[in-house]
Amino acid sequence: MRRYLLIDISNSFTKVALARGDRIGRVHRLQTPTLAAKDFDKITSSVDAVILSSVVPKKTNIVLKKFPTACVISPSLDLGIGIDYPNPAAIGADRLANAAGCVAHYGFPAIVVDFGTAVTFDVISTDGSYIGGVIAPGLGAMTNYLHDRTALLPLIRLREPCRVVGRSTKDAMLSGAIHGYRGLVRNILDKIQAESFPHTRPHLIATGGDAELIASGEPLFDAVDPLLTLRGLLVIAEKNTPPPARRNGPRQTGALRDKNHL
Repeated sequence: MRRYLLIDISNSFTKVALARGDRIGRVHRLQTPTLAAKDFDKITSSVDAVILSSVVPKKTNIVLKKFPTACVISPSLDLGIGIDYPNPAAIGADRLANAAGCVAHYGFPAIVVDFGTAVTFDVISTDGSYIGGVIAPGLGAMTNYLHDRTALLPLIRLREPCRVVGRSTKDAMLSGAIHGYRGLVRNILDKIQAESFPHTRPHLIATGGDAELIASGEPLFDAVDPLLTLRGLLVIAEKNTPPPARRNGPRQTGALRDKNHL
């Protein structure tokens, strides 16, 4: 049974996990701004392949120096989905991984909403192709902006508000953040469905750091899956890893097949 090292580098956090077969082990969350090669020393064990999704080029280089044969997610891999997009190379690796994980585990058509530093809406068509999406500011970015650009508004800890009408400045900000953000998400989803799926209902899947907080108050989501990006990495790894060869010695880290790595 193959063993994989899955690495997902986003702007705020890097998620790292070992996977065997279709099982993803403990997920380690590392702060991306301070990510260094030594951070992988206690996580890494003998694996067949390393697969990387990254939206931070400087940190991509750190990982590739640590794991020279690692494969970076790109449209040139077998993703298990079609791509109907003018410039496939411009699609974020995490968005490709989300689409691959969604199609494999939840089917299509679908819309994946990833609540991270930015909130992304990725659309998979009725024939299983990635066709584009929407990018909006993340929840944290919006609340931090209010604190940074005003003299009196505090930095708030995000949680479910007790009521809509706040009885303090913090409660008013919290209500605006959570309820306002749900309104943003609902409106964008409505417009995507009206434009792309006028005659069918797509699967709606939420993932990302703020997914459970926001999606818990939105019954329109079919699933909240915090591991969707890693599941997508694992799906892609399985599709692109050569069959394991017989080994007489200890297992070594191997590479995935990619046009950019042949």
